[in-house]
Amino acid sequence: MTTPGSLAREVADRALSAPPTLGASRLVCIDGPTGSGKTTLAGALARVVPGTTLVHTDELLHGWDGLPGLAASVDALVRPLAWGEPGSWTRWDWHASAWAETHRVAPGGLLVLDGVGCWSPAIAPFVGLLVWLEADSDLRLERGVARDGEAMREHLLRWRTDEEALHAAHRTREHADLVVSTD
Repeated sequence: MTTPGSLAREVADRALSAPPTLGASRLVCIDGPTGSGKTTLAGALARVVPGTTLVHTDELLHGWDGLPGLAASVDALVRPLAWGEPGSWTRWDWHASAWAETHRVAPGGLLVLDGVGCWSPAIAPFVGLLVWLEADSDLRLERGVARDGEAMREHLLRWRTDEEALHAAHRTREHADLVVSTD
């Protein structure tokens, strides 16, 4: 059985042994459907590689309908890093339903993006490693409700349709360097 810690070490070894793909930085995208364990792996990876910059891309979404615009937000973050310049992103405040503070990301080191749709063809040349996590649909829904509360069930079910369409359009799983089931 693969644990988040052992998987994080494998991802770190693969990412750090390859040349930088994002200017002086290395970029790892951890993508897959909601409830598959992306944030758990991303946190474990950040603990394995001190100094990792971790961006949860659900904070770059313009609310529940923001998934179609995520690729442009991620591209705006990573493209300056590829040129050796700082990147930045603005956090969506889910409680206020408004954009909040802007975060700066310095070039260099390991940048980990985690979230549904964090990988897209637009940033593919900059990605050193794309990890796809997956799990049984019912299990993922159960995890999402446990994490976000029963009141979010309908949002999560609607979100599934959006994420399935995005992943199918981008063919994300097919581009993955590493596919892991978290059932």
